[in-house]
Amino acid sequence: MAKKNVKTPLVQPLVGIPIKWHVSDNIITRFASNMVVQAIENEFKISFFETKPEINLDPSAKPPKEMPAECVASVIITADRLQNFIDVLQTQVNLYKSRIKAEK
Repeated sequence: MAKKNVKTPLVQPLVGIPIKWHVSDNIITRFASNMVVQAIENEFKISFFETKPEINLDPSAKPPKEMPAECVASVIITADRLQNFIDVLQTQVNLYKSRIKAEK
């Protein structure tokens, strides 16, 4: 299989040795349309969900009362690392917005 090209993340390790990042070919990338963040003592649990609407081909059918959402990933991050995580996400969003703006 082709090697995945992983860029160096903005969050650097706390110790002085570099991390050799590896993404296994077995990792499955899933779409997440929703997420839940829970504070648990000194950690945050972040769960990602994919909504799965029912397939209904009858236009006269009543809309469903609820929407199933399947958890596709869940991670726990320490409270002291959460701000770094947020900063990295914000940097990536800003880069994305700059790129989109430049393409217009």
